[in-house]
Amino acid sequence: MNQPKPMLSVAEALDFLLAGATTISETETLPTLEANGRVLAVAQQSQLNVPPMDNTSMDGYAVRAADCASGNATLQVTQRIPAGHVGQPLAAGCAARIFTGAMVPDGADAVVMQEVCVAGKDGERDVVTINHAPPSGEWIRRTGEDIKAGSTILEAGARLRAQELGLAASVGLAQLPVVRKLRVAVFFTGDELAMPGEDLKPGAIYNSNKFTLRGLLENLGCDVTDFGIVPDTLTATRETLRRAAAEHDLIITSGGVSVGEEDHIKPALEAEGRVNMWQIAVKPGKPLAFGEVNSAAQSGRAFFLGLPGNPVSSFVTFLLFVRPFILRLQGVQNVAPKALMLRADFTLAKGDRRNEFLRARINADGGLDLFPNQSSGVLTSTVWGDGLIDNPPNNPIAKGDLVRFIAFSDLMY
Repeated sequence: MNQPKPMLSVAEALDFLLAGATTISETETLPTLEANGRVLAVAQQSQLNVPPMDNTSMDGYAVRAADCASGNATLQVTQRIPAGHVGQPLAAGCAARIFTGAMVPDGADAVVMQEVCVAGKDGERDVVTINHAPPSGEWIRRTGEDIKAGSTILEAGARLRAQELGLAASVGLAQLPVVRKLRVAVFFTGDELAMPGEDLKPGAIYNSNKFTLRGLLENLGCDVTDFGIVPDTLTATRETLRRAAAEHDLIITSGGVSVGEEDHIKPALEAEGRVNMWQIAVKPGKPLAFGEVNSAAQSGRAFFLGLPGNPVSSFVTFLLFVRPFILRLQGVQNVAPKALMLRADFTLAKGDRRNEFLRARINADGGLDLFPNQSSGVLTSTVWGDGLIDNPPNNPIAKGDLVRFIAFSDLMY
């Protein structure tokens, strides 16, 4: 009698997935303004220093520090330098009125903030009394202080957020090479599924997974093709797999990955490609299909990930396994979400034999409250919660224990 294979741990399953991910090689060049959320294909270097010249970080007066050593010096104001203008060399005994971002004139080695200065007149001359003895370099941002010319500012594989785009723009990069968008096909199995707006027949439920998964995929910058709800037959499932594989990098399904007579994903995948992984010691989740469709073909080959049908199971397994797999296909190397150690303000008397991911939220005292119903069908827990507690197998939690918490904000983008 064949013994069932032991379930993979979460870490083993994730390592297996990432080892099988092949980064997309095709790239495109986009205007920097249009590259938000994309993955950088080639490292970028700066061709200039930032800032490109010594400039002031304060409104005030550019001076020679030696002229102000007394802490009560009166200097003639000989020029006014707004940002974007170049002043004249500063003579000894003189000051220049200067504004934030303006180039510090030759001869000046400090800027004194205007709050410790008193402007006045000496006859026809403009003067300023400096009630401060500035050290050399005060309030001056030096050339290249932020970025040196020739240095790498963005590494290949970086996901471009607002701050990366701003950094690229700060060195004059008008365009960026990015990995082309991942083409993902999705379909959903189950004769019980109906779409919102339709009347529910006896035994039917609305297809919430369609909306959850498409939203998650769009957050990750994927081009999504939706093949809709596929009838619960082996023939229909196989035919949809073939069509989806022809033009997509990845196929994701929801439902039909268990072992019942009406669960056709596994036999369809075995017929059209291969199954590499099946059972994972995770809760919610456990059944997760990973494989390839048309694996022997030179073209039309696609990765496959089959998620459970229960809405929370589908949601959590996407965050834990599909998200990092997609990021690696896009060329991102660091795909692990950040985790915090936070205090549990609840008691979990008995841990599950599987690695459990509990929906929780941060309370006003900085601790974690647990959603009272952790069932895999209770989608409200994902809206109520701020993230997931990563609880090891067979681990009870006592009130006051520190637990590993991963925020949804670090799992969805």
